[in-house]
Amino acid sequence: MEENRAISEAAEKEDIKIYREEPMSRHTTMRVGGPAAMLAEPRDIRELVSLVYLAHKNNFRCMVMGNGSNLIFPDEGYRGMVVKTVPHFTGIYLDDNDVIRAEAGASLAAVANLAAEHGLTGLEFAQGIPGTVGGAILMNAGAYGGEMAPLVQRTCYMDPEAKLHMLAPADHQFGYRTSLFQQKPGNVILYTELKLTPGDPQEIREKMEEYAARRREKQPLDLPSAGSVYKRPEGHYAGELIEKCGLKGYRIGGAMVSEKHAGFIVNCGGATAEDVIRLMEHVEQTVLEQTGVELEREVRVVWHRR
Repeated sequence: MEENRAISEAAEKEDIKIYREEPMSRHTTMRVGGPAAMLAEPRDIRELVSLVYLAHKNNFRCMVMGNGSNLIFPDEGYRGMVVKTVPHFTGIYLDDNDVIRAEAGASLAAVANLAAEHGLTGLEFAQGIPGTVGGAILMNAGAYGGEMAPLVQRTCYMDPEAKLHMLAPADHQFGYRTSLFQQKPGNVILYTELKLTPGDPQEIREKMEEYAARRREKQPLDLPSAGSVYKRPEGHYAGELIEKCGLKGYRIGGAMVSEKHAGFIVNCGGATAEDVIRLMEHVEQTVLEQTGVELEREVRVVWHRR
């Protein structure tokens, strides 16, 4: 395709490496998904902006992702360019006012650890969350009673025409597992600033260790997964509903409802994206029929379009 060649040639001039027909199973924590037509890993903001601009200029489909901890790419692949903020676009910086500036590809757990090292409280809940800062802002990530919303001071993002903007706290439109960026997916998070509070370093570490122990006890960390599959339904817990419906251990192909925590779907080996998607659909239909509760996904399926 001409647009592919134009993007590749322009990227090569700027010394940006482009991978062709790259299997997305290598770039998602569920370890499923066919090839992306193009994949790039920018090293800084300049390269990221350049790649998105090139795609927009050539009318070429483009999406930006982190480490793929809640994404399912279809087996057919993605006929566009995937721009990964990981592993290079991962800077974390602490200023003198207890504010951490973290680039979109930075590990949320790494940011939580930096905060703990400097005796800053507020991010303990993020210990062990496998996503990136960009993903955490996108979905207002949270756990154990904490979430991103009250910590965010401002976020720098790029619109679909590669123009940069700074977003104030109230304008993020945070809600339960949602934000402005879900409503306007063409905007790309570049970095965010988090305002934390001085606390007792020992108490911070103890709380993080407690959360880590709870995760090890309750979550299937030994098998590939996309994390918690469903949002918490009002008045219920998704995992409990799924377990009550007798679906723990239910399997389609290589995908299985975790026997450890029914809110997770795991790749037991050789799972395809189709296996995972069919299993999610079965779980949702069964829970709806038996309980009347409609489950809403946290996991995002990136549908293929030619």
